[in-house]
Amino acid sequence: MARRVQRVLHPVNARLDEHLPIDHKLSQVYRVGAGLTGLLLVVFGILGLIDRIGFFDTGGDTVLALNTNGALSVLSICIGGLLIVGMVLGGTFASTLNIVLGVLFIASGFVNLALLDTGLNFLAFQIQNVLFSFVVGVMLMWFGMYGRVGSALPHDNPYWRARHPEQAAREDRARLARGQLARPDAV
Repeated sequence: MARRVQRVLHPVNARLDEHLPIDHKLSQVYRVGAGLTGLLLVVFGILGLIDRIGFFDTGGDTVLALNTNGALSVLSICIGGLLIVGMVLGGTFASTLNIVLGVLFIASGFVNLALLDTGLNFLAFQIQNVLFSFVVGVMLMWFGMYGRVGSALPHDNPYWRARHPEQAAREDRARLARGQLARPDAV
């Protein structure tokens, strides 16, 4: 009974923060996604601050076809800087950061959609900002989940191996028996 409860609570043997080998090719995908998105947000924020828009102004000032104010510009620079840090660190941190920020961008899109024509719209969002938030959120989630989740991950993928340790061990033993895998003690 306890094993069933454990299986329901943790259906997969791997957690989202399992460590990715430092030199794994998936790390490049996570870095590129975080870096490009971070750079886009920093540029948007800097251009918004250069225009000297009021901090909580909702007057309809636009930068790169998106409505903005000082608060949104500063927030964009901070989030973009965080993504650039994720790019520098890379690996599982960048992947997890992309996923978390992607979910937050999508949530922000829904919240700001509800606040569009109210007095609580202190970030001066318009519908184009909401759509941008959705697109960036999905893009960040895609970059973060790439090679990490899916039904057809290759068997040499470190996340697949962490989720299927028994089958990975059987495959390693079979490769070792065929002489296709270097023995760990032979190094």
